[in-house]
Amino acid sequence: VRLQASGGGLVQAGGSLRLACEASGGIISIDLMGWYRQAPGKQRELVANIGLRGPATYGDSVKDRFTISRDNARNTVALLMTSLKPEDTGVYYCNVDRAWSDAGVGYDYWGQGTLVTVSS
Repeated sequence: VRLQASGGGLVQAGGSLRLACEASGGIISIDLMGWYRQAPGKQRELVANIGLRGPATYGDSVKDRFTISRDNARNTVALLMTSLKPEDTGVYYCNVDRAWSDAGVGYDYWGQGTLVTVSS
């Protein structure tokens, strides 16, 4: 299973960005899909995740500002980030916690990371 993320960039505080991630590799089904982020000098933290049929879970710092969604038919997950703050700056990683593919079941897949920079 491979994850390809896109959509990071530079944005001013108060602005919006949309991240997208596509999973590929003979996928049959995916359990949780989500996003984590890692700010400079900090540990990786959960931003949001969503199950095969929902619901979504959000980190406390992004509730009411970010929205996660997924398209099960396309094996994609998206993160709409609004009202961005400088503290949202970091590398955002797409994650799949468990996936069934033609190779069997696998766990804990990560995308390559996409940088989000929010300027003040």
